[in-house]
Amino acid sequence: LELPNKQERFAIFNVHLKSLLLDKSVNADFLAAQTPGFSGADIANVCNEAGLIAARKKKNAIETQDFFDAIDRVVGGLEKKSKIISPSEKKVIAYHEAGHALISWMLSNVDPLLKVSIIPRGKALGGAWYVPEERQIITHTQFFDRICAGLGGRVAEELVFNEASSGALDDLEKVTKQAYTMVAKLGLSKKIGNISFYDSTQVYENSFQKPYSEATAAMIDEEVRVLVEQAHQTSKAILEKNRDKLDALSKLLLEKEVIYKKDIESVLGKRLVKEETVLN
Repeated sequence: LELPNKQERFAIFNVHLKSLLLDKSVNADFLAAQTPGFSGADIANVCNEAGLIAARKKKNAIETQDFFDAIDRVVGGLEKKSKIISPSEKKVIAYHEAGHALISWMLSNVDPLLKVSIIPRGKALGGAWYVPEERQIITHTQFFDRICAGLGGRVAEELVFNEASSGALDDLEKVTKQAYTMVAKLGLSKKIGNISFYDSTQVYENSFQKPYSEATAAMIDEEVRVLVEQAHQTSKAILEKNRDKLDALSKLLLEKEVIYKKDIESVLGKRLVKEETVLN
């Protein structure tokens, strides 16, 4: 089964919310908009988790914030505030996440930013939460901007500390997969041309032979490196131009640990793109 769209998620939320005691602020349509990519089971888990969170806080009703905390837990795992992180490491994490946030804010094709955190959760030491737009197609420019945003943390570390850390592992994995998808599957590379090596039948995946020559494989690898380096340079130029805002954003993160859209706006100003309604 395909994952439910926004309207279907709205209907699923209404089913699970019926048995819960809710605050007047809770809006099923709003929650549906914040949970793209969630299955029916995920939504059920969010509702159950929100109830448990509210109960632990001895609230009389479940509030919207409880649902956001529940979504964070379903997506990222448990908070690990007890994890020992040195002040120097925390500063690196703050700049890393601020780099992601700033690049995402400046590039119009990146999904709207919901919040940024430097509280460890699951295996992650921090994270940026977005509200993905439910697109059916993605253009070259949209892909490229996403890669730029994915590299924002690594570039911020290089700019501020003059060296990179291991904290960008997950980012680099995603960026590399996106770049190979663009070049080898979607025909979004001028050098490779309008050719796709995507195998929907999985015949090549189960064989020892690739559907292209070693020369083409080398060309694909080189195109991916060029694409990622172009994105790296684009992110670097944005962060260098807005170094004062990067410093201010990381400072705010170190103070609050979790910042929301209104906090980011106080530093970066209004984002000049049309956005869905997100948590303020």
